[in-house]
Amino acid sequence: MTTSDGPGHVRVILTGDCDLAVRDQISAALLAAVGRSDTVVVDLAAVEFLDSSGLHGLVAAHRAAVDRGGRLYVENPAGAVAAVLDLTGVAGLLSRNGPSPDQTGGEHQ
Repeated sequence: MTTSDGPGHVRVILTGDCDLAVRDQISAALLAAVGRSDTVVVDLAAVEFLDSSGLHGLVAAHRAAVDRGGRLYVENPAGAVAAVLDLTGVAGLLSRNGPSPDQTGGEHQ
């Protein structure tokens, strides 16, 4: 996994398996990124496997971003990873065209 600063965002590139074995590292990296920027983009193009631990890390970081007034988005999920995101509803939550703030845990406007 790598993290880099871009104009107005932090990009986190995850690779390989996002599962229980790397849960703590993923969560730490995502929460650190949320602490550095209001917008975090997580690139999933190189992720081959995503289980509930990986999903939890993404959703927890998203909630932390929303609590700070920001957002976390995912990009480039493919294959089984995209299917897991779709089946769980997390794809809609973390897409750039995602839900309104009331669906993300934020306040109603």
